[in-house]
Amino acid sequence: MAKHILLVDDNKDFRSAAREFFSAKGYRVTAAPDGQAALELADQHPPDIILLDVMMPRMDGWETLQALQDDEQTADIPVLMLTAVRGSESVKKSFDRGSVWYYSKPITDHHDLLLVIRRILDEKG
Repeated sequence: MAKHILLVDDNKDFRSAAREFFSAKGYRVTAAPDGQAALELADQHPPDIILLDVMMPRMDGWETLQALQDDEQTADIPVLMLTAVRGSESVKKSFDRGSVWYYSKPITDHHDLLLVIRRILDEKG
């Protein structure tokens, strides 16, 4: 069965391009425009991995990450933070809240991101 990626980003063009790329690589991709929608989707259909943007309306990525960690059903899902926010404080905050990886935007090479995703999923088992 195809691994399931939940992609959470408020940028519609990025969601569309990433969905197309990962789907072509054999992944099942669900997308959400914000953290609140992501929590609902993760509860309904738990993914194998979550790609989570930081800067979003309604509920930012760090709040979403915390909510995922606080929910028994989603706490073990690996979360990869995607963000244009630079600096060690942002990286530290992401890891302190439970993310397994931090990936800087803009993403110019989906292949590189795919390698990171594969590595995370391989480690998860």
